[in-house]
Amino acid sequence: MTSPTSPNSPNSPRRPTGSAGPAGPSAAAVRTGLILAVCCLGQFMFVLDVASVNVAVPVIAEALGFDMAGLHWLYNSYAIALCGFMMLGGRLADLYGQRRVFLAGGVIFTVAALAGGLAQGPASMVAARGLQGLGAAILVPVTLTVLGTTFTGGPRRTRA
Repeated sequence: MTSPTSPNSPNSPRRPTGSAGPAGPSAAAVRTGLILAVCCLGQFMFVLDVASVNVAVPVIAEALGFDMAGLHWLYNSYAIALCGFMMLGGRLADLYGQRRVFLAGGVIFTVAALAGGLAQGPASMVAARGLQGLGAAILVPVTLTVLGTTFTGGPRRTRA
């Protein structure tokens, strides 16, 4: 019967100390990759939301009883909130920190999307779209700021 060997015993296999083999990505590279992925997800949610409503308008109009004026408000409530509060989103990031404001914008956007999916009538759907526009107005400028401060120049910024 043999006894287990400790790493320091003479019978343990030796590893070369000079070459550790292929090194994995550094913690900084993993962190910046994760930041890039989260920022891309935020931008993707924004673009997908705009495009998906365009496709779903006939179904939304029929299911919730929208008239033509109501359908215009479905678009306008989102656009007005997005354009009206976008500068505020950037300023909030300056005051309270990019990470905190990015998360707040993402939560507002997601909760409003859920509320829109559960809407029972035109008024609640228009209100949910307005809130979604507010979330996007916070999310979009902060995403661009995070990318600009994380990837500060050169080829890494170009690739991001």
